[in-house]
Amino acid sequence: MRYEGMIYRPPSEGGSLIIQATVGCPHNRCRFCNMYKDKRFRIRKVEEVLEDIDAAGRYYGANGVRTVFLADGNTAIMRTEHLLRILRRLNEVFPKLERITSYCASQYMVKKTAGEWAELRSAGLGRIHCGMESGHDPLLSRVKKGATMREMIEGGKALRSAGIELSMYYMAGLGGAEMSEGHARDSAAVLNAVDPDFIRVRTFTPMSGTELGEDFRAGRFTLLGPHETLRELRTLVEGLEGTGLFFSDHWLNFADIHGRLPDDKERMLRALDEALTLPDDLFRPVGMITDSL
Repeated sequence: MRYEGMIYRPPSEGGSLIIQATVGCPHNRCRFCNMYKDKRFRIRKVEEVLEDIDAAGRYYGANGVRTVFLADGNTAIMRTEHLLRILRRLNEVFPKLERITSYCASQYMVKKTAGEWAELRSAGLGRIHCGMESGHDPLLSRVKKGATMREMIEGGKALRSAGIELSMYYMAGLGGAEMSEGHARDSAAVLNAVDPDFIRVRTFTPMSGTELGEDFRAGRFTLLGPHETLRELRTLVEGLEGTGLFFSDHWLNFADIHGRLPDDKERMLRALDEALTLPDDLFRPVGMITDSL
């Protein structure tokens, strides 16, 4: 198996075999992200990827792998026929596979038809992780996300209709105080329209090597404090009407709020209200971090 550069995967894929089908991120312009700055995007040759799968099969054995993550960022951008070859080979080599997962941003979801997503689901693509970050168009434009609210809804619905599990990420505090309310409100609207299987919260923290990190250093961006971030999160949760699982379990978050919607919504709101009564010095320090998440 061959890997290029730093490899990233969602925490829930910690036990998965990682197969690098693409290198880097095709967008790679988000002002808050430094994950793929060390490499130039390219799609690997299918034959190379198949060789890596075969090598993994020889190493782990036919029954040694249950879940696979296809790296890098936005691997689902690959041509559908090429992805199908990869998915089929994975299932041939590992007949007891339970799940194959990939990253895909909304602007690339909409490039495939509903029929293509259904084909990929039938071939074994079971879950997509989508870094929504926000559903607020002015903020999406400001951070150069490359997607719109409409694309997020359209792409998310296409995946859900195909039976692919969808995990969407919300970045608390990304809009600072100026856009906090719109960020939470419009993000809830996107999540309600799509109704993903999983909603996961990550709190924005400036990182070195990013444009927003430089804005923070220069005093052009003011971070939300713990209470401001929790109030924004409360606005988001209060506006949610879906049926998925909600997780705020990342180490940068100020409170571990989790549950299934809508059953646990009131309990989650009470937990946020309780966290809002705690003094600031009980939360982690707010500031810059030098390495990627």
